[in-house]
Amino acid sequence: MISKLLTHWTLAFLTVLIVTLFHYNNNYVVETARLKSFDLLQQYDTSKHSNDIAIVTIDEAALEKYGQWPWKRDVLADIIWQLREAGAGIIVLPILFSEYDRLGGDQALQEAITGNGVVIGQNGSFSINKNGVPRGVAKIGDPLPFLFEWDGMLGPIPYFAHADGVGVLNTVPEIDGVVRRLPMLMRVGDSVYPSIAIEVIRVAVDQPSYQVKSNEGGIDKMRVPGYPIIQTDANARIWLRWNKTFDTVSASEPKKFIDLADKTVILGITADGLTNVIASPKGGQFSYMPSAIALQNILDGDTISRPYWALLGEIATTFSVGFLLVLLGRFSPYWVAGGSILIFVGGIVYAVHYAWINYLYLLDGTMPIVATIVVGLHAIFLRFVLEFFEKQKIKKQFAGYASPTVVRMLQENPALIKDGMKKEVSILFSDLRGFTPLGESFGDDVKGLTNIMNGYMDAITQPVLDMNGMIIKYIGDASMHVHNAPIDDPEHPKTAVQCGLDMLRAVEKFNERITSEGRPPVGMGAGINTGLGYLGEMGSTQRHSYDVLGDSVSTAARIESKCKEYGCVLLVGENTYEHTKDDFFWLKIDDLAVKGKTVGIGIWTVLDNVKSAWKTAQRKHEEMHELYKKQKFQEAIEQCNILHNHFDGRMSGYYDMWIERCEFMKTQPLPSDWNGVFVATTK
Repeated sequence: MISKLLTHWTLAFLTVLIVTLFHYNNNYVVETARLKSFDLLQQYDTSKHSNDIAIVTIDEAALEKYGQWPWKRDVLADIIWQLREAGAGIIVLPILFSEYDRLGGDQALQEAITGNGVVIGQNGSFSINKNGVPRGVAKIGDPLPFLFEWDGMLGPIPYFAHADGVGVLNTVPEIDGVVRRLPMLMRVGDSVYPSIAIEVIRVAVDQPSYQVKSNEGGIDKMRVPGYPIIQTDANARIWLRWNKTFDTVSASEPKKFIDLADKTVILGITADGLTNVIASPKGGQFSYMPSAIALQNILDGDTISRPYWALLGEIATTFSVGFLLVLLGRFSPYWVAGGSILIFVGGIVYAVHYAWINYLYLLDGTMPIVATIVVGLHAIFLRFVLEFFEKQKIKKQFAGYASPTVVRMLQENPALIKDGMKKEVSILFSDLRGFTPLGESFGDDVKGLTNIMNGYMDAITQPVLDMNGMIIKYIGDASMHVHNAPIDDPEHPKTAVQCGLDMLRAVEKFNERITSEGRPPVGMGAGINTGLGYLGEMGSTQRHSYDVLGDSVSTAARIESKCKEYGCVLLVGENTYEHTKDDFFWLKIDDLAVKGKTVGIGIWTVLDNVKSAWKTAQRKHEEMHELYKKQKFQEAIEQCNILHNHFDGRMSGYYDMWIERCEFMKTQPLPSDWNGVFVATTK
């Protein structure tokens, strides 16, 4: 039992899984490491001077001229009028005016900020809700659950509530106290409050509200009407690119305000002891800087992003590299496996840096790097430790995989097994879909789950046996079987396809039984490929089993692994299709170079219960693929939209995937010899 659990692959998988889960459990150490890796990218970012924003500083010289802080508000009013006279653009006062000025001047400041393109501040609070100034938001979906929420909002006194703009001043530091992201929209209850940075944009384009589109994953798009879409994360935050520098003029030198003509001016407190200093990836910064940085990022259109596929890509890279290292550790010389660790680490670092330099994408390389090192060393170590267990496993594998018919044939002709053969065969891989909800429905009833899984295996096995196929192996809830071995079947491609359809019908009947018992239904994915296979008894002299090897087998497995990706339940390779194209109703799925291949093969899916109207849709489907090969991606998208609900909706997931691919391909520079083949990077 222990040897079955502690296999090379099981331990490798568990190692990768543990590393992945540990990395994404939001613990302080891991999250800090990830964020610090992002900071490294900004450390070497080229500085860019702003021509759009300038800072008027309340510094020691200004305090000497105007007196101690806080100034009478008519002093601030005079500065605003001087800036306006100098031709400044939007004027930003990141100051909270939540109380009346005991020294007077509120009336003067009110006159200065009303109708003069002035934006003032308000603060989110966990205890006070007073005078907050929300903004209207045109919503598609419900963005509120995804916005950072305050218990209250401390806004300006009524004198200033009608300033042209009122924005939130708060920053929301990360787990380590460093400010890397700034929310553009926040909420108190059902009311939405913009940050002061985005409020400047709204005032500049003279719009009364914002537009936000959200979906189940979070904020999808946000914009100020009349202004381009602003790139945020799912929580309406933007990553701050801290490479901006700004002109500064002391508030004590109004004669120099003439240099600020047409610029957005931020009145920033810099005098010692008067302002909070926040931590940034580039060191300590004045409290007004996140808003200034965010505004300049928006104006430059160079906002940093974590693309929607980043997490999936990082996990996929971790598992792909991990299992490749397992293969290298298992079957390659040790120096190759060890050198591969260094190569993969270097490749990950390069990919992260490339994504940042060229696209301003933040990719997390820490998890793939740690996993590469741990799994690589693990794989090398397991090569020493698990060889014994592998040999023991082989010794215990002889029977229990073949139908009685096959067993009898093997008993009658053992030389056929021992000597082996090379012949064309059709291989079918199947895999269970929906095991998790089924398993959860049994709770702690392990025996009940075992019985139901045995029933599933019986259901999918019987069609194989009825068609004189041979079960090669069960892999958890997956299976592999072969046709034309050892019993000859001249029509084995057709037999394999029909067997696949019969297995799917068997799953339907199985679902009828388990759903009547209150269990969730399951599904099955299947992949078929026809090609040469090496067949015979494989293993040690003490323990052996009948097996099939060859490139056609791995191709069949990888074709099956693409079922989910393409939204199909049965996929076949090109050879199988060529042998059976006149026997079934086929739809071309893709020209695919499976992982490890450079040459593409066609893959198809077969549909049963064919309707006459499908013939027309089939031709449109073929036209769509021709448009794609001709790089007419938009026309291909339009054709997919037309086809979306055809074939009784059974191909809708496929067309969704294809639309997404075409949208991506529209953005890509393609080589002159591009032939439409999709190169898979995962199994």
